[in-house]
Amino acid sequence: MDATAHDLVLVVDYGAQYAQLIARRVREARVYSEIVPHTMPVEQMLARRPAAIVLSGGPSSVYEEGAPLADPGLLAADVPVFGICYGFQSMARALGGQVQRTGLSEFGRTRVQVDRHGTLLAGLPAGFDVWMSHGDAVVRAPDGLRPLASTPGAAVAAFEDPLRRLAGVQWHPEVMHTEHGQRVLEHFLYDVAGCRPTWTTSTIVADQVERIRAQVGDRRAICGLSGGVDSAVAAALVQRAVGDQLTCVFVDHGLLRAGEAEQVERDFVAATGVELVVADARARFLEALREVSDPEGKRTIIGREFIRVFEQAAADLVAGAGGPGVDFLVQGTLYPDVVESGGGTGTATIKSHHNVGGLPADLEFALVEPLRSLFKDEVRAVGEELELPPQIVWRHPFPGPGLAIRIVGAVTEQRLATLRAADAIAREELTRAGLDREVWQFPVVLLADVRSVGVQGDGRTYGHPVVLRPVVSEDAMTADWARLPPDLLERISTRITNEVREVNRVVLDLTSKPPGTIEWE
Repeated sequence: MDATAHDLVLVVDYGAQYAQLIARRVREARVYSEIVPHTMPVEQMLARRPAAIVLSGGPSSVYEEGAPLADPGLLAADVPVFGICYGFQSMARALGGQVQRTGLSEFGRTRVQVDRHGTLLAGLPAGFDVWMSHGDAVVRAPDGLRPLASTPGAAVAAFEDPLRRLAGVQWHPEVMHTEHGQRVLEHFLYDVAGCRPTWTTSTIVADQVERIRAQVGDRRAICGLSGGVDSAVAAALVQRAVGDQLTCVFVDHGLLRAGEAEQVERDFVAATGVELVVADARARFLEALREVSDPEGKRTIIGREFIRVFEQAAADLVAGAGGPGVDFLVQGTLYPDVVESGGGTGTATIKSHHNVGGLPADLEFALVEPLRSLFKDEVRAVGEELELPPQIVWRHPFPGPGLAIRIVGAVTEQRLATLRAADAIAREELTRAGLDREVWQFPVVLLADVRSVGVQGDGRTYGHPVVLRPVVSEDAMTADWARLPPDLLERISTRITNEVREVNRVVLDLTSKPPGTIEWE
């Protein structure tokens, strides 16, 4: 089923990475959404025939020179519009309201007082906690837009005009810390805009299968399997679309965790019956990474070598089969990969992803990226729809560059072995505690260039510290450190220092995202 068969909500990105989260929340309401930059002309937005438009937050002030402002033509186009945070202020100013810097900023959890419920806040309590992030505030609503709520720092924190189908809130309904956020968004989508909830997992599968068939046709494709849920679901979708035109290539780059190579062959092949070619490139990657400590250098090298191994695998496939060449490379690129690589107007590059920014310019394949517009929860749902094994669908995210970016310092075979052993202990104990699905991701990081003084036995040691980085998240856009039971952390620490002789200190990373990314590199 084509996405054009569904109502479309355009999320206008004013430079905030939360725009991606807004799009995800819209899809959770079973309404199809896409992100567009604020620089897109109104005529192009309206040509998409959106059922509604959401104006995202952003870092600007509406009074800054060059700040992106809502186009009055968009607000007069008889299309439902919902403003969030900066989008709310921009909308208010464009419609003739008043926005001021009041001197009372609000950041984080804030109590909102509902003055009248209207359509947007129908059925909600008279007061509830929301997540704020603003310095300016709407002090007077535009004519025709009825104020609904207020906070100590925002005289007008929500407004609506059901007749013109315009509404907005100063807070962030998309953030999980906001109470009743999804209900507010759904009130706009269903009750103000009249959107139909038809975007489901089955329609995602049907739509992607149709798109893949149209792109690939009768030609051949290869897919790099890492054993993770992203590449597995991408491969399963392409196989559903084109069958034996797909060959999966598992590149063993020597940067995997303990047991993962065997898991790929055992679990995925058994579940799908896909043709799998294993390329042993461990020595090649180690040589390419020799004495490289810079994180971006590692990612770029791994992306380059990964593609070169693929090109050789494709050439070998053609030579062996004596048939047509391989034209397409299937990748499990997700929305957060694209965002963090600066893939969108107004977004900053946080780090390059080997799926996105780390690919060489002379790539010999056309890319097939069926998951590029999906978030991790949607990918898992698609995996279940395709009946992939739970151990693949619910596997913790693991970066494409593997353990190379969990070694702070140069990558060597000995350092990989040390980290692999420590990582295996942490994963084993987490599973034994029954907390696999409670934790989004559990990186273990080796501080390879740091020596820590310790006492083991009767002697002084100079070993390496390892960092435990368990996090909880809904989407990888934001994350918080996981509050694991102290006895579990103690068991992990004791086992690592007892069983991994090169490690004499285990520390816990308590940093949220932001400011820190999930991976150390």
